[in-house]
Amino acid sequence: MVELIKVALAALPWFVLWSMLGYFAVFGLTACAPGSVGMNADMVTDFDEPDIRRRARLRLELAVAYFGKGQTTDALDHLKQSIAADPSLFEAYNLRGLIYMRLNDVALAEESFKRALAINAKAAAVQHNYGWLLCQQDRMSEALQLFGAALANPAYGDKAKTWMTQGLCQQKNGQLADAETSLLRSYELDPGNPIAAYNLALMGFQRGEYARAQFYTRQLNNGELANAESLWLGIKVERRMGNHEAVAQLAAQLKKRYAQSREYAAFIRGAFDE
Repeated sequence: MVELIKVALAALPWFVLWSMLGYFAVFGLTACAPGSVGMNADMVTDFDEPDIRRRARLRLELAVAYFGKGQTTDALDHLKQSIAADPSLFEAYNLRGLIYMRLNDVALAEESFKRALAINAKAAAVQHNYGWLLCQQDRMSEALQLFGAALANPAYGDKAKTWMTQGLCQQKNGQLADAETSLLRSYELDPGNPIAAYNLALMGFQRGEYARAQFYTRQLNNGELANAESLWLGIKVERRMGNHEAVAQLAAQLKKRYAQSREYAAFIRGAFDE
């Protein structure tokens, strides 16, 4: 079984308002045979899976592993072999869509997600990924429909991720009240999510709700996922609240960890209102 892999585009910074990438979903891959376990039936095990399906899943697992390492060409090679062996795995087309998103081939990515949903119309992780693709193409109405379908699925376990991604899309589209609602739902489900915390803090700061922004920046900057952007936002929040000691502490962290960053350069210039 391959664990669920959460993938973000490596070139994008973690905490940029819109450059935040929603976690992609690549399924945990487990052997599954048709039928059910009854009073007089053996439990279904890997032995019951046809050889063709087993070979296809093995290739798919390898493709997922390579994709997670950023080895896109190798991932695509194994994925093609998986689909050739068994074209009925919707997980394969989901991964194919992610690969072509990484390669900036929108047409092939969309075609892949459509094929995945043609096989399994209720695959919430596919709906999430396809919704993210459409959001990037400014097809917001379609994107929100897909996010809504994923969130309505009671068996879907990654709703925090989809609430977050929906919020970022709404933010991009100027739907700020809806965006905040979505990000709050994400944060409630996963308080450790740095993306939701940063964007909620930023929205509070921009509205002048500094105590609210402080709550999220402190949660974020006191954890392992603080970075130059979150520290800089924390500095601006604490400065607006007159907390000079907190500003000095955050500035010291920013200098020590990110002395070459544009955020530290902005701090040196005193560009608190840029």
